[in-house]
Amino acid sequence: MARNQRIAYISDVGAFGLKPLFITGAVITTVFLDLAFVSERWLRHFGRLAPNTSRVQSALSAISIFFAIAGTCGLILLSIFDTYHHSRVHNGCLFIFLAGYIISAIFLCAEYQRLGIHYRQHRVLRLSFWIKLAFIFVEVALAIVFAVTSWRDQEDVAAIFEWIVALIFTFYVLSFLLDLWPSVRSRHHVPQGWQEREAQLEKEAQRNGGLPPLDQGPAPITSEPNQGTYQNQEGELYYDRVTGQYRGTNMTAGQGAHHQAANSTHRPDHSDLGRQKKSGIGRTRF
Repeated sequence: MARNQRIAYISDVGAFGLKPLFITGAVITTVFLDLAFVSERWLRHFGRLAPNTSRVQSALSAISIFFAIAGTCGLILLSIFDTYHHSRVHNGCLFIFLAGYIISAIFLCAEYQRLGIHYRQHRVLRLSFWIKLAFIFVEVALAIVFAVTSWRDQEDVAAIFEWIVALIFTFYVLSFLLDLWPSVRSRHHVPQGWQEREAQLEKEAQRNGGLPPLDQGPAPITSEPNQGTYQNQEGELYYDRVTGQYRGTNMTAGQGAHHQAANSTHRPDHSDLGRQKKSGIGRTRF
């Protein structure tokens, strides 16, 4: 600490006896935060969260991850190059850390703004958007005050604002629990993306005119070409609302005998339909 300084910076505390803890905490915090970014992207891509509706949204998410990784590098490096032995390098890494995560939050906020417009029924998207937007404005304002007071050698004031910036960043990290929670599956909760998938199938069913609502039982087999085939008992055909395919075995007689199961997406080669059983001896056919 400086001679005129009574309040220690976080970097002052982490520059001496607690430096191993400082480095370990920086690595654990940022690595798991980056995993939260990647998990959010992965869960949207595979349908556990409400999926992106455009390539722009996917690009915004990817750019956000890139700048988050840059911020991670800044925080880990500033914990290694401490303020006592490497003052200039430490301050440069501090700038990379703050700039990286603020820019990352800007792109993530833009993605959530577009998601909230498309999925108005999910209030959690709008809530997450406002939390990240507030983080951007507050952290930028506090970072400016910290930089100005530090430049004017107002050490105690700058140290106080550094602790406040770190505390608010902690709440930003915890906000990702709000983003990932809708993907959890439990007895009383269906993942957000699965809800959207069911709603999509219901819309397709209504457009086709013959598919039963997804929350009702199977409909009887019908021979109408636009009505589909539904059964659900022991080898009979049924409609899988998760995969959007028909499953089961062929009906050998009666109404709907012309329908074929969709356990496999393979279709018969119609060019072989004209070939009849040929005569021969044993396995030899002529």
